[in-house]
Amino acid sequence: MEEQMLVADKIMPDELRMRSNARQTPVFNQPAEHTATNGKLPLARTQQTVRQLLEPVQGGLRLVEQRMKTVESSVFAPLADAFVELIGSGGKRLRPALALLTAQLEQPISDWEVQPELISLAAAVEMLHTATLVHDDVIDGALLRRGAPTLNASWSQGATVLAGDHMFARAAHFAAETGSSQVIHIFSDTLQIIVDGEMRQLFSRNQYGQEWENYYQRIYAKTASLFSAASEAAGVLVGFPPPFVQQLKEFGYHFGMAFQIMDDILDFTGDDNSLGKPAGSDLRQGTLTLPFLHYLRQQSDPQSLVERLTGARQAAEEGDEALLNQAVAEVVTAIRRSDAIDAARSGAVDFLHRAVANLSTFPDSRSKESLIGLCGFVVQRSS
Repeated sequence: MEEQMLVADKIMPDELRMRSNARQTPVFNQPAEHTATNGKLPLARTQQTVRQLLEPVQGGLRLVEQRMKTVESSVFAPLADAFVELIGSGGKRLRPALALLTAQLEQPISDWEVQPELISLAAAVEMLHTATLVHDDVIDGALLRRGAPTLNASWSQGATVLAGDHMFARAAHFAAETGSSQVIHIFSDTLQIIVDGEMRQLFSRNQYGQEWENYYQRIYAKTASLFSAASEAAGVLVGFPPPFVQQLKEFGYHFGMAFQIMDDILDFTGDDNSLGKPAGSDLRQGTLTLPFLHYLRQQSDPQSLVERLTGARQAAEEGDEALLNQAVAEVVTAIRRSDAIDAARSGAVDFLHRAVANLSTFPDSRSKESLIGLCGFVVQRSS
């Protein structure tokens, strides 16, 4: 048990490791009833809507939106149209919001027009995220995302990949606009990490007996790395001292890890309407997430479950998907009835408490309250 408790910390990149041994090792793999928080996050701002929490940076986010929708006239017309449609499809814009909120932890920014570097950074972060979603849809063969048709549904795979490439290039352009070589290094390093995470996920699909460490490595690379980069780069641009930048980097890491764990939980607890896809889609694709790993560990004969899923996957590859659909549906139901969801949620809560602790260095402000409130939102969200 002690070895499993250290798994999530083990994969933390060296530059992100906690420097203080006084901090308690989080019990990421313990069932919820063994955790003091018991799945509840005691934060005062969790009842606010996301819109209310982002109020301190709404002006900046509007400029980010405008910046992202700007398309040069020389761009191929169908690509330009698809580009604007993808950007305009909405989303919570949490990644650029984190960048803008962390940028004003010391001093509020009243006029975002005079902060073009921060706007470019936030646009780079969101554009990079959008580009990864476009490529994800190609990799997964997804025709719907959040209930809406993907670009992959109407374009060929080749054209969709090129559209994603264009977005990656735009994201790099925005990062260069910050004029900071340090930010550009953060951006390029993060892109490499994200690709590494995608490769890990692809090569570990259908490996039902994989180690927990693989899961934490994947969610750091695919999700937490970009949240961490957004917070760190914002601190660099506003000139925070290195120790403060380090705290923001760690905040983004812990926030992002929790965000992805909750996303993985929703894949089991959500419905088709809230998810925009069938529950258990990750498991159906062979992507193993924390709720499943907890459930597998709770089984008296985990090998029999692994063999059943493996056999169902092989049958699906031969053209008979009925066994796989039935197996996934039964596992989803079983996980919902087990302690696996609470155990996974407790892991997310532990990460969020660490994220809040990273903010203790900074003075009280509306932006700090919003960041703490967003931690509450993450663990309570339903979509």
